[in-house]
Amino acid sequence: MPTIAPAPCGPLQHHFDALLQDVCASVATQAGNLLDSIYLYGSVARGHATPGVSDLDLTLVLRHPPTQQQSDALEALRLALQARHPEVLKIDFDIGHLAQVLAPEHLYSWGYWLKHQCRCLWGDDLASHFAPFAPSRAIALAVNGDFVRVLDDYAQRLEDERDPVAIVRLQREASRKLIRSCNIVRQDDDPCWPGSLDDHVALLLRHYPAMQAKMAYFLAQARPGAVPASGFTPALRQFTQWLEQQQAS
Repeated sequence: MPTIAPAPCGPLQHHFDALLQDVCASVATQAGNLLDSIYLYGSVARGHATPGVSDLDLTLVLRHPPTQQQSDALEALRLALQARHPEVLKIDFDIGHLAQVLAPEHLYSWGYWLKHQCRCLWGDDLASHFAPFAPSRAIALAVNGDFVRVLDDYAQRLEDERDPVAIVRLQREASRKLIRSCNIVRQDDDPCWPGSLDDHVALLLRHYPAMQAKMAYFLAQARPGAVPASGFTPALRQFTQWLEQQQAS
């Protein structure tokens, strides 16, 4: 079976140069000897982000688990970077530590993630520890097996939110998580591995063509420029339940 496509390695958009330089310098200064490496993933890593609309997605690998004080300091830094860089809509830090990343039981989550989704910006590239992965349901479950908890949390936050701007952002994030989570119902002999949201939708519809209208609805909400969608939260809860049932069967 062929392996999954390698991590993005093409040229980055110059519009984000100052942002990435600031992020690397600021995180390295804040974390000090705690920091092992910084990785970029998502649309900025792939070189097709939309300035002022796309998010900046970063993975930080630390040398050991952070204390609460260190975690709080990194969160404060994330918010400060986000506030001073309108080039992106939001900055996210996904944080792990060396023992966790290199543990055999996390091969299909952290190993796949660093090998195929991330490009190293700072430090030693841990992707070199892993051979290329072949498409598998085990990876899909390792990466998105938390979908029920995450999507239920989005539904609750949406029920409590009143700010239209925040609602649009939460609906977009929830839709993207939902669409990517559909990869867990793949068959073990599916040779392809979805890269884009459209790829994820196409793979699901190969097995469940009756879900076309629902997938079109969530795909529209995942796009930049979407507006608040009425009935989104009930639809999110219903689809989450359906996906959970397919996983169980």
